[in-house]
Amino acid sequence: MPTDVDAGRSGLDLGDSWTRRWTVSWRAGGDDTSCSVHDLVHEPVLTSDPMRHFTWRRDQRHRPGLQFLTSTGRHHGAESLEESRVLLALDFAGDVVDVVSQPLRISFATCGKRRAHTPDYLAVTRRGIWLIDVRPEPLIKEADRESFAAAAEVAVACGWRYAVAARWREHSFAGLDAMASRRRLQSDPLRLRPVLLAEAGGGRRFGELAAATGCEPVARAQLLHLLWSRQLGVDLASPLQDRSLVMPAGEAGR
Repeated sequence: MPTDVDAGRSGLDLGDSWTRRWTVSWRAGGDDTSCSVHDLVHEPVLTSDPMRHFTWRRDQRHRPGLQFLTSTGRHHGAESLEESRVLLALDFAGDVVDVVSQPLRISFATCGKRRAHTPDYLAVTRRGIWLIDVRPEPLIKEADRESFAAAAEVAVACGWRYAVAARWREHSFAGLDAMASRRRLQSDPLRLRPVLLAEAGGGRRFGELAAATGCEPVARAQLLHLLWSRQLGVDLASPLQDRSLVMPAGEAGR
């Protein structure tokens, strides 16, 4: 769930011509490039390389790594488990064309000094572009709120959207993780998918659907795949379990 960023806006220097005084830098082909926020929308930042590397050592508290996205067919960097979860959610949400990890560094002015901030993701979707930061709500400090507010201003100036992923709705990620375990399931040798799609036409419980096929263990895996690929829908606000109501795509609140 997103968090409000307005609280950090009061300390920003948003006076006349701020878009020309604030700068943005990014990396492409091993070279660093920069421009003003005013000119950013005309630059190829959507195809930039990550500003930082995603390496891990034993004394680190966070867990950087790579997360595979079926929507892009590539691995994308994450600096923590929370960021990996956000990538998984983006993959499920649909309409994702590309995701750039650590896409750019914003150098912005506050009332007292200049600061810098590197947002976590730039997500290109068929419905628009999102600049995203990821920070668990209990860990957000006042300086973070100011950085988030600055990133939000840059996003608005470019015609993008901005969000801070700060917390999950109860039960939602557990269900998402279960579906993701079968997201790359390609084959259907028993032809169970057409049966499951037909049986779910009027809405049925997850456990009932799986049992109705006569091959319940395999049907459960296929059901998870159909839910992940959004051919069927389920309400992720509740735990995903046998009594969860499975509906045709578009009829379930997810």
